[in-house]
Amino acid sequence: MTERMDQDRHPRTALVTGSTSGIGKATALALARDGFDVVVHGRDAQRGVATVEEITAAGGHARFVVADLSDAADVERLADEAGEIDVLVNNGGFSWFGPTDQLDTVTYDRLFASNVRSAYQLVAAFGPRMAKAGRGSIISIDSMAGRVGLAGGAAYGATKAALTAMSRAWAAEFSPAGVRVNTVAPGPVYSNGAEPERIEALGHTTLIGRAAQPEEIAEVIAFLASDKSGYVTGAVFPVDGGRSAV
Repeated sequence: MTERMDQDRHPRTALVTGSTSGIGKATALALARDGFDVVVHGRDAQRGVATVEEITAAGGHARFVVADLSDAADVERLADEAGEIDVLVNNGGFSWFGPTDQLDTVTYDRLFASNVRSAYQLVAAFGPRMAKAGRGSIISIDSMAGRVGLAGGAAYGATKAALTAMSRAWAAEFSPAGVRVNTVAPGPVYSNGAEPERIEALGHTTLIGRAAQPEEIAEVIAFLASDKSGYVTGAVFPVDGGRSAV
């Protein structure tokens, strides 16, 4: 029996934070294609509804939950409304690039709350439940910025490196009970909201010589969500066109 057929008989659920655009949306679409019921998350209800409609139009199943990841109480509500899940993709958050002395403390705190604390809260909510069930996959989205030094990217890079550090610890904590925990570290990706000129310039610094499309990152995430990666945990997958290899 194929994995897809097995999932059709026993639907599994995936929560993808920040899944109304970019890598998150591409991931939600990929997981729905693979048979997951998807909990779509974002701050924009209109984009959330549009993403759900795109999934259902393709024959998948999805629902939308709105939440602000920088608000701890909102993240708790997101965890409650998501219900029981089998896969958690910590993708949500935002980026900030610029001179170090121009990042104000309010934005700094919001950056770490959105990118790091929210992921910690969600794993605290779902990790023990997955461990009790003896299965599950947690995937956090790092970045090339968390692996190489980029001018203007100190704070953002630190949030992404933190996700990888936490993921290694979570693998040690939860994998003995059957929960796999991994990190995907994309390079420059064309997506909504990203400055295309900056992304294109960063793409030229990779060994492949171009930036990625969101779907190229989503395929790796979908692999880690699937049973095909059943022996993979505590790993970091650079999907950066070779940028961090040299």
